[in-house]
Amino acid sequence: MQSASMRLYHGLIALSLLWILPAATAQPARARDLGHKPGTSVPTLPDDILRVQIFLDQQMFGPGKVDGALGEFTYKAVVNYNFAHGHSDLYDWTPVVKAARAQVPNTTAWHRVKVELLQFINSELPEKPELWQNYKYMAYRTMTELVAERFHTDETFLQKLNPRVNIDHLAPGDEIVVPNLAPFKIEDVHKYQAFKEDPTLTSHIVVIDTTERMGAVYDAGEHMLAAFPITPGKPQFIPRGQWKVVNMTTTPDFRYDKQFLEQGTRGSAAYQIPPGPNSPVGILWAGLSKSGIGLHGTASPRTIGRAQSAGCVRFANWDAIRLPDLIRPGSTVIVR
Repeated sequence: MQSASMRLYHGLIALSLLWILPAATAQPARARDLGHKPGTSVPTLPDDILRVQIFLDQQMFGPGKVDGALGEFTYKAVVNYNFAHGHSDLYDWTPVVKAARAQVPNTTAWHRVKVELLQFINSELPEKPELWQNYKYMAYRTMTELVAERFHTDETFLQKLNPRVNIDHLAPGDEIVVPNLAPFKIEDVHKYQAFKEDPTLTSHIVVIDTTERMGAVYDAGEHMLAAFPITPGKPQFIPRGQWKVVNMTTTPDFRYDKQFLEQGTRGSAAYQIPPGPNSPVGILWAGLSKSGIGLHGTASPRTIGRAQSAGCVRFANWDAIRLPDLIRPGSTVIVR
C-alpha cells in the first residue's frame, strides 16, 4: 500500500501536466498559454486582471507580483484555485472572476508613507556581498523598494499607478496609489522569532515542483491550501526527495559562501551576512533535514520563478512570511 505522501507525490505529477498541457491538445504549450481556451472568461482589461490577482494573492494562491498583467503565474494561480475549490474545469476563469468582483470592489487604495518606516531604509547599503558583513541590518535601499514589496508588486507598477509622482524619491507624508491588498508589514516581522511544532500545521505537506517553479501546501487530507511561485536551485544542486522541516525562524543571519552558491561545496572564504529584507535569504528561513537547504525569502522578488539559487527554494518575502501559518517544523517537504 502506498503511503499518503507517495499518493500525493504521484497525484501531483498528474496535476503538473494540467499546468502545462491545454485540455484540448496533447501538444506541449508554454506555461504562459494556460487558460487560453474559448469560453474560459480570461479578463483582458488591466483593472480586471489586477482584481483577479489581488483576490488570488489574498486567497494564498500567489500570482507572482501584482501588476495587472497576464503572466505565467497568474494562469497557474487560477488553475490552483480551481483545483483547490473542486471546480471541474481548471482552466475556467469564471469562478475566480466572479469571486474577485464580489470581494475586491476597489483594486487600488491610497497609501501615506509613514516616517516610522525610515528605520528600514539604508540608501548606503552596498551591492557587494563582502561589504554586507560591516552592517547590522540588510535594509531596503529606497522607500520605493519598501512600498513595492509591502504591496506585493514592483517599482515599475507603482510608477504606472502614479504617473505624476517621482516614484524614486518617496518621502514620509507622500501619498500614492497602491494595489488594494493586505500589506506585508516589515515592522511586524519580529527579530529571530522561532516557530515550534504544531499538531495541525506540522501535519501539512509541502510539494516543491522545480519544473513548474511552484510550491504547494496540502493538509493531512491532501487538500491544497496554498500555492506560491518559487525559484528552485540550480538543476545540479536540487535536493530531490522527501525531507522534513527541522527549524523555522524569522530574520535569519546568512553565511554567504560564493563557492557553495556556484559549485555546491563549502569554500574557505565566506561572509556572515546580517538579517533583513535585503538579505539573500529574505525575512524567513525554514531549514530542511537536507543539510544546508531550506525554504526562504529573497532580496529580489522580481526574480522569483526565473533566476536560480544554489540548492534552496526561494519565495517572495510576502509569501515566505505566510509559511509559519501553513507549515511548521516536522512538516514533510517533497522536492521533485
